[in-house]
Amino acid sequence: MYAPERQQEILRLAREGGRVDVVSLAEEFQVTAETIRRDLKALDRAGLLRRVHGGAIPAGRLDFEPDLTERESTAADEKDRIAKAALAELPAEGTLILDAGTTVARLAAAIPLEAQLTVVTHSLPIAARLADHPGIQLHLVGGRVRHRTRAAVDAWALRAYGEIRADLLFVAANGFSPEYGLTTPDLAEAAVKRAAVAAARRVVLLADSAKHGQEHFARFGDLGDVDLLITDSGLSPEDAAAIERGGTEVVRA
Repeated sequence: MYAPERQQEILRLAREGGRVDVVSLAEEFQVTAETIRRDLKALDRAGLLRRVHGGAIPAGRLDFEPDLTERESTAADEKDRIAKAALAELPAEGTLILDAGTTVARLAAAIPLEAQLTVVTHSLPIAARLADHPGIQLHLVGGRVRHRTRAAVDAWALRAYGEIRADLLFVAANGFSPEYGLTTPDLAEAAVKRAAVAAARRVVLLADSAKHGQEHFARFGDLGDVDLLITDSGLSPEDAAAIERGGTEVVRA
């Protein structure tokens, strides 16, 4: 099968199923995962598909959002490296906001036992990981819990973040770029992220390189709102330099 024929079939499968993933496509067409990634890249450039973690969705589906289990298994090695690099940004003591996100959750799990920190989070999984940490004073922000992300949203969460000032925020995003800013699929979750950014003196974005250039429905800030981006080595030096020209420091783990 020639590449254009394969790409046409990939497009059909995406439109019928709502999404396609690299591993399944590679098995179906008996080609390498890298070949499928090139196909998806070509379809993305043509405006027919939009690349997402591990696969692609039909163009126009800016509200697509994978569930928590799928996100936890996507780019796992990269997320582990990012979380390890983020440990260097932890203060010896002080106040942190931990946003809802699987990479931020990996950071939470890696916080040393000797750390003496006040942590505020609206993420149920992160709160559960830190509840027994001996050196952490944990504050759980309440609100309506979104099933897909296990994060609290809406008025209670917004009010809580409006009442605090933290030293540092570790924030997550589904997409980031100098052009599109910081985006996520859900408006309610974007509002909480925006409030958390406003509540912190310093903002650190933890995001794997596959999210670079991705655009989602709800925008919650500019990349210039971020003091430091910690990503993986999949982000090219050229893209890192472009981001740094906008005032955001970049660490490629």
